[in-house]
This record gives sequence, structure tokens and C-alpha cells, in this order.
Amino acid sequence: MRNPISGAGNGSAQANERTGLLGSLQGSEGTPLYEDERPWVKWPSHFVRKVYQTLASNYVNVLLVFVPLGIIAGAMGWSPTAIFVLNFFAIIPLAALLSFATEELSVKLGQTLGGLMNATFGNAVELIVSIVALKNGEIRIVQSSMLGSILSNILLVLGCCFLAGGIKNHEQKFNGTVASTMSSMMAVASASLIIPATLYSTLKSGDANAGTKDEILILSHGTAVILLILYVMYIVFQLKTHAELFDEVNQEEQGGDGEGDEHIEEEHILSPWAAGVALVLVTILVAVCAEYLVDSIDSIVQSAHISKTFIGLVLLPIVGNAAEHVTAVVVSMKDKMDLAIGVAIGSSMQIALLVTPFLVILGWIIGQPMTLHFETFETVVFFVSVLVMNYLLQDGKSNYLEGAMLLGMYIIIALAFYVYPDDAGSIGSTVVSGVTSMFRG
Repeated sequence: MRNPISGAGNGSAQANERTGLLGSLQGSEGTPLYEDERPWVKWPSHFVRKVYQTLASNYVNVLLVFVPLGIIAGAMGWSPTAIFVLNFFAIIPLAALLSFATEELSVKLGQTLGGLMNATFGNAVELIVSIVALKNGEIRIVQSSMLGSILSNILLVLGCCFLAGGIKNHEQKFNGTVASTMSSMMAVASASLIIPATLYSTLKSGDANAGTKDEILILSHGTAVILLILYVMYIVFQLKTHAELFDEVNQEEQGGDGEGDEHIEEEHILSPWAAGVALVLVTILVAVCAEYLVDSIDSIVQSAHISKTFIGLVLLPIVGNAAEHVTAVVVSMKDKMDLAIGVAIGSSMQIALLVTPFLVILGWIIGQPMTLHFETFETVVFFVSVLVMNYLLQDGKSNYLEGAMLLGMYIIIALAFYVYPDDAGSIGSTVVSGVTSMFRG
């Protein structure tokens, strides 16, 4: 989810660059072509200007060249490796454009609707990729990509923010109340994964093995509905009933000096209609690239000898979160830790309490057995990660050492999942059943 702070500090420089580069689009009298009275001159020039401003909004958009290449590779049936790599890099700039269009559209909708827009589309890339994988029955890819998005935000992104901000600033402070509320919601999310895993282990070790999957599905469906309700309540809590708790963050987003509205108007590029059209077009492109990306995963697993879990947990989150990762780090270096934490933990909360439950409900509707039962190792990793995050946030301060701890833990987890086989869950279940039978005998 892109925050309206990306232009802070260099907005005037960007404006000057745009003015100079677009200055050549002028008529004979020195009037810009997009202000020409002739409609056949004005509107094409206006369209070119808006396209340029949109593309110039983020340096990562240079990777858009991979979009047509990835689509051509998938349509022409190139090698699975080429299809995976090209579409992998294609989705990165599309994620940035999707975030940009969402923010442009939410600016005109006000704080409440804008917050809902960001909640809906902030993790749209992960949602689209997961829907495609869920449709194809790739439950492991869906589960690992959801877990990977959460871990990359609370460990990798937050760690980079603490490290980069701590190197430039001796010690940084943030709103402890907001951070505590977010971390508490993440603790609830981790409990929602621990309970199905524990129930599965209990039922598996008992005599009633036949209906175990059905019982886990029932538990997952009920838990998903409750998590969605909790997330809606959190949105109301943040934007309506307890908005004063988040005032400090909102003031910082607006510049803290009453010039927020002026800044937003200055940075505003697309009209609501243009942003809506861009949102639809980019979403379609993401869906096409995601389809080719997911279809090539099986071949990549066989040829590269890496597990689906590693692809979903480490590689795919890079695709969807690259733009907001950069945003969070840049903001932390400017000593705006409330915004950085809002990006990192807020995105994790959306995945844990909105996207994942939604996918469980969607699987219920389309007949795919998507559950909240993750493998035991994954559940433990998630719980420990949330626990460490909560410890580091409870004092309302951060430094570079805490950032290094989070980064170190993420690297250890990534290495563990690199050697983690996809059939580890079934192996673990066999061992547990064998040990149980031995003690009973």
C-alpha cells in the first residue's frame, strides 16, 4: 500500500524535472499543448502528459518492459524458467502502479473510504496471485505466500526500517499505542493458526482420523468469518470511534503543519476516473502475468530443485511488496517511524485478518479445501516471529540493533524454508503417529 509521503523531500525536484521534460510539448505561442483549445490537440497531449507523470512517479517502473515480454513468453509457450523469471519481474512494477492508482483514487474519497480502498487494494497483487493459485488447487502456494507476505513485512521490512533509521538516527520513537494495537491484532492472527494446527495434531493422534479434514475445514470457515469481522471492527476503531489515537500518525502523513491538503493537491496527478481506469487495466495485467507465473511453478520446482513452500514464502512476497518495502525504508530514514510501522505491520494485518480469511471463504465457495491449518513448523515460525516483533515494539523505541535482530531472524527463516521439503508435513505426521502407536503398544 503506497502512502502519500513518497514525494516528501524531493517533490520540488520532481516537479522541476517534469516541467523541463514536458516543456517541449508546447505550441507555437509557448502554450502547452495539453492546454490548447483544439480538442484533437489538447486531449492526446493531456493523455501523454498524464502517462508520463504516472510512469515517472516511481523508478521501479523501468521494469515495465518485462510485462509484454512475460505475456509473450507465456502465450508462445517459452521455457518455464523464462516464463517464471519474466513474469516475476513484470509483476513488480505492476504492483507499484496498482498502489499508485489506489492512492490517487483514495485521495478524493476522504479518509474513511480512502482507508477502505487502501485496505482492499493495498495487497491486491498477493490476493490476485493467490486467487489464481487457489483456482488451480495450489493450496500450498496460497498458504506459503500468505505466510511469506506476513513474515517479510514484520521481519524484513520492519528490520530494514529499524536498521536504516537507526544508522541515521541514534534512537527513534513511535506511537506506542498504535503499535501495541497492531501487534495485539497480529497476536490474535497467530492464535488463529495455532488452534487449527493443535486441533489437527490432537485429532490425528486419536482414533477419529477419517473426519479430521472435514473438522479442520469447519473450524477454518468459522475462524475466517470471525477474523473478517475483527478486521472490519479494527477499521471502524481506527477511522471512527478511536480516531484520536491515530491523530499523531495522520498529522505526520499530512506534514504536521497544516499544509497537508495543499501538499496532496500539489502531488495529485490522476483524476478519480483516470485512477479507476488505471486500476482496472493494471489489475487485468497482474491477473494475466500471475496466471503464467503460477502455471510455471511446477516446472520450476522440478528443474531448480526448490520447494513450492520456498517459492511462495520467500520469492512471491518480493513481487507484491517491493514498492511498499522501499516506501517504508525511505520514510524511516526521515525519522517518520509511525508511517514506517503503519506500512509494515498494517500490511501484515491486512494479509492475516483480511486476505487469508477471504481466501478461505473463497475456497469454500469454489470447492477448494483451503484451511487455516498450516504445517506445524510454519505455525511455530509465525508465532515466534510475532512474539519477537511484540517484544521489540513494546517500549515505543527502535535502534539499528533491533533492526539487525529482525533481519537476522528473517534470513534464518528463509534458509530453513530453503531446505524445507514440501512433504515435511506428511513426514512429521507419520513420525508423530508412529511414536504415539509405540507408546500405546
